Amino acid sequence: MLRTLTYPSAKCEAYLKALENRISAYPTKLERYLKEIAEDVKKKGDSALLEYTEKFDKVKLNANALRIKDEEIERAYREVSEELLSAIRLAIKQVRQFHEKNLPQSWIESFTKGIIVGQVVRPVYSCGLYIPGGKGGETPLISTVIMTAVPAKIAGVPRLIMVSPPRVDGSLHPALLVSAKEAGVDEVYRVGGPWSIFALAYGTETIPKVDLICGPGNIYVTLAKKLVAFQTGIDFLAGPSEVVVVADGSANPKFVVWDLLAQAEHDPESLSILITPSKKLAKAVKNLLPKEMSILPRKEIAEGALKKHGAIIVVSSLDEAMELVNRIAPEHLELAVENPEELLFEVKNAGAVFLGHYTPEAMGDYLAGPNHVLPTMGLARFASALSADKFLKKINFLKYTKLALFAQAKEVITLANAESLFAHAQAVKVRLEENP
Repeated sequence: MLRTLTYPSAKCEAYLKALENRISAYPTKLERYLKEIAEDVKKKGDSALLEYTEKFDKVKLNANALRIKDEEIERAYREVSEELLSAIRLAIKQVRQFHEKNLPQSWIESFTKGIIVGQVVRPVYSCGLYIPGGKGGETPLISTVIMTAVPAKIAGVPRLIMVSPPRVDGSLHPALLVSAKEAGVDEVYRVGGPWSIFALAYGTETIPKVDLICGPGNIYVTLAKKLVAFQTGIDFLAGPSEVVVVADGSANPKFVVWDLLAQAEHDPESLSILITPSKKLAKAVKNLLPKEMSILPRKEIAEGALKKHGAIIVVSSLDEAMELVNRIAPEHLELAVENPEELLFEVKNAGAVFLGHYTPEAMGDYLAGPNHVLPTMGLARFASALSADKFLKKINFLKYTKLALFAQAKEVITLANAESLFAHAQAVKVRLEENP
């Protein structure tokens, strides 16, 4: 089920090269079809959303029912347990605390006499959050609401709009509505799929056009975000979930097995890899995996993911393990080793890092504070986790006094002339005609 590879070897190198080029290639036929849906939403607005919701989600709605009403949210609070509400509030508190720490600030500075430069930080006015339904809306992705909405509100986004596919009865899960209210979402709409992305990008009679769209989704939603990326901002294009566990002989095999399964149960395309210098651990994990997986409700999904993409890679040292990690650039990296802090600064490419035997990736998914919306498919080579910064615009400004302009005019004219931009140079020259 889970292949075992030894590094270095030809088989292992082939596997690693495939991982380095794992960015999904979207079928041209699918893109053409989604462009048709986009045109439908542009032309027909709400009626297109209703048609596609009925066709694909098997839910018949009317335009007046698209937006969730306040009384539905009030009713949702009565349907959510105190235990769950408490967990939601703790998660929001800790996510807020983390994201407030790296909030960019406006600044102004004078590095040279007579010249003032700076940057004004402003939030986007409106943001759309896409929250997947999950098993027909019956497995609400509460954590995704929190991880997208809280940083947006910290950034100061005035209008936060959430879309999510309805359940078979046309409702949204109560926990989804409660988490949206607690996290500061201003408007919620019962519509999902790629047509909801196009609605957010272009606007309809009911759903407003937004400046930025965030949130994960399936291949259809991801491709829809790609298609609107010149129309509105997006967070990034996300692929299947990934984890690489680097473990030494001090690791508990059962912990490692369940950390691999925690990613594998997401999707048949998920990536779960163990890299270890311990042949004993590698053997123990491989032997234990079938037994532990037998109790997994999503066993078939996990089994498919492990068989298709998963691996145990045996290396000669932890330093070698880290070399492979940086080649793979995983979404999640667990350092299940005796001294994880020693390896932390060897990490060059990873979405998020989990240190030690008692920091399973699940803690980051729900509660710890760092964002779980992370770059996948090797994009951690240049991309970062979703943060408040994503919801902000940085507007640069500068001011020259007359004397400062005269002092640096010659260099600007020289550079403009080198680029054959006559008007640029002349715009400075005409000012030199005045006496300083």
